[in-house]
Amino acid sequence: MARPITALTRRELLRLARNPAALFTSLLIPILYLTLFGQGFANITGGGHPLPPGYILSSPNFFSSFAVGMAGFVALTGTLFTGANVIFDKLFGIFKRIAASPASSWAVFGSRVLAGSVQPTLLSFFVLGLAVLLGHTGIASLNGLDVTQSLTAIGAVEIVVAVVLVSAMFAGLFVAFGFLIQQPQSYFAVVNAINLPVLFTSNAIYPWGAMPAWLQTVATYNPVSLAINVLRENFFGTAYYAYPPYVYLAGLAAWTVVIFLLATLLARRTLLPTA
Repeated sequence: MARPITALTRRELLRLARNPAALFTSLLIPILYLTLFGQGFANITGGGHPLPPGYILSSPNFFSSFAVGMAGFVALTGTLFTGANVIFDKLFGIFKRIAASPASSWAVFGSRVLAGSVQPTLLSFFVLGLAVLLGHTGIASLNGLDVTQSLTAIGAVEIVVAVVLVSAMFAGLFVAFGFLIQQPQSYFAVVNAINLPVLFTSNAIYPWGAMPAWLQTVATYNPVSLAINVLRENFFGTAYYAYPPYVYLAGLAAWTVVIFLLATLLARRTLLPTA
């Protein structure tokens, strides 16, 4: 099964690489968020005065907290088109040729998930790199990502695993929706009904101290929050967090297993063999 998955994954990645407009748009969105929203929110929220203790948990400043949150933000939003590509392949007859190939249904599904996870994972690390770079431009008015914690090898692995898990989780779910749904309009209506509530009930954008108690409870178990907590603790320290990074990583892994099981069930009738 390895060869079909590799070949199909390579096909999807080549299709992405040959679409420079899509690549440019994918990069432009996080750039705009960091340079416009991030910088503006940092000035409005901070106002030159220290934030209350725990307001942004262990983050040294609002922009640093926002930048790491944006890494989780793009890890989710970067997967939105994975299912749409499946629908377009069905509409143009491409999927029929793939289904008629010797590749198994599992290879078809797995390759879509793997390819769909690569772009959001790379975008997340692009966001982190750009956020660090903004702090070293020499422009005093620009805020940057301040890493205040010594990053260990274990911490680096935890960060990579967290980003990969959250990307793969939603890529699998949205690919399953792509196999189930026939029209792009219906697909985007469904995924936005999932995407927006997940993002806005996480701690990706909202400061923890600004959340009402009920939202803090929801955000605690949100998979995007779990991934971001792993990153923030490794970058900024564990102060004000209830658990160490590996606990949040374990919760994220549990979410991933549940979502993949759900994706398999959703796609069973249209993709997976019954035998």
